[in-house]
Amino acid sequence: MRTEARTGTAMALASMLLVQFGLAVSVGLIDRVGTEGAAWLRLAWAGVILLVLVRPRLRAFTRRTLLICVALGIVTASVTMLFMAAIARLPLGTASALEFLGPLSVAVIRGRRGTKVWPVLAAVGVVLLTEPWHGGIDLVGVGYALAAAVCWAAYILLTQRVGDEVSGLQGLAVSMPVAGLVATLVVGPSVLAGITWQMLLIGIGLAIALPVVPFILELLALRRLTAAAFGTLMSLEPAFALVIGLVLLGQVPGWAPVAGVAFVVAAGIGAERTGARDDHVPEPVVVPDEGTVLAGR
Repeated sequence: MRTEARTGTAMALASMLLVQFGLAVSVGLIDRVGTEGAAWLRLAWAGVILLVLVRPRLRAFTRRTLLICVALGIVTASVTMLFMAAIARLPLGTASALEFLGPLSVAVIRGRRGTKVWPVLAAVGVVLLTEPWHGGIDLVGVGYALAAAVCWAAYILLTQRVGDEVSGLQGLAVSMPVAGLVATLVVGPSVLAGITWQMLLIGIGLAIALPVVPFILELLALRRLTAAAFGTLMSLEPAFALVIGLVLLGQVPGWAPVAGVAFVVAAGIGAERTGARDDHVPEPVVVPDEGTVLAGR
C-alpha cells in the first residue's frame, strides 16, 4: 500500500513540475496571443494528440462512463478558461489562493479521520506562499477564481472516476478532445485571426508539456491515491513555482513564502504517508459486451 502511495505521489510531483515548466516556456506565446489564446492552443492540440495516439474505442465505454468523460472534458476546459479570466483581473497570488480552495475542499471533505490536518497545513502554506494580502480585490475576478476552484475540485473527482472505470488512457482520449472543442467554441473565434502557422507548431510542443503528459500522470496518480491526498499534494505546486523562480529567474523570496514552503512540504509528506487507496485496482478494464455498448449500467 505504501508503494502505491509513493508511486502516486511521484507521479503527482512530476505532473506539477511539468506544469510549471510548461507555463515557463509559454511566456513567449502568451505575449503574442494572450493567456486565453495560449490556453486554447494547448487544449486544442492536446485533444488532437490524444485522439490520434490513443484512438478511443466505443467498446471501452458504457453510456455512463462516456458521459463522465465528456463532463471531465467540459470541466478541464472550464478551469483553464476561468483561471485565465481571473488572473486578468486579480494578482496571480490572490487568484491562486482562491483557486486552491477547490482541491483543499476535496481534501477536507474526502479525508479520513486523522488525515485532515494535512489540508490545514497546506492551506496555511499556500496563503503564505501566495501572499494574497498584497493585491487589490476585483469582485468579478474573485467570482472567476471561485468558479475555477469549483471546477478544479470537480476535475479531481471526475479524473479519479475516469481512471477507475475506463482502461488505459481511453478516458483522456475522449475528455481532452471535448476540452479542446469547448475551448475552441469559447475562445477560438477571438484568437484565430492572430494565429500563425509558427504559433500552431509551437502549440504542439507546449501541449505535450502541458497538458498531455501532466494530465496522464494525474490520471495514473489518482488510481493510486485518495482524492484527499491528491488535493493536498496540489498545494506543493506554488512551492515548485517559488523554487523555479529562485533558481532560474533569481527571484529571492521573503520570509512568508519560505515558511509557506515548509508548511506545504510537511503537508505533502503527510499526504504521501497516509494517502494510499484501500480500493486501488491497478488497471481497470471496462469492456462491455457488444449488446450493452452505450446502453448504460
